[in-house]
Amino acid sequence: MAVRVLLFARLAELAGTREVDLDIGEGLTAADAYRLLVQRDGSLAGFESSLAYAVNREYVGAETPLSDGDELALIPPVSGGADAV
Repeated sequence: MAVRVLLFARLAELAGTREVDLDIGEGLTAADAYRLLVQRDGSLAGFESSLAYAVNREYVGAETPLSDGDELALIPPVSGGADAV
């Protein structure tokens, strides 16, 4: 099964890319796909507890199963901005 993984913010910076095509096994979840990416690139580790997941542009839980051709977005927490002066 093939899924396209979109990486945002710090994950994209660490991976050096915003998109990764990933072959995954049948019945794997969004969290499983993230773990497979970490196996390929250890610099992506450490976001497990704070990631937001979206499948086909809809926010989902980590345990959502993936299907062939899905687009999975991995969105780490972001911060920034400043108080108005």
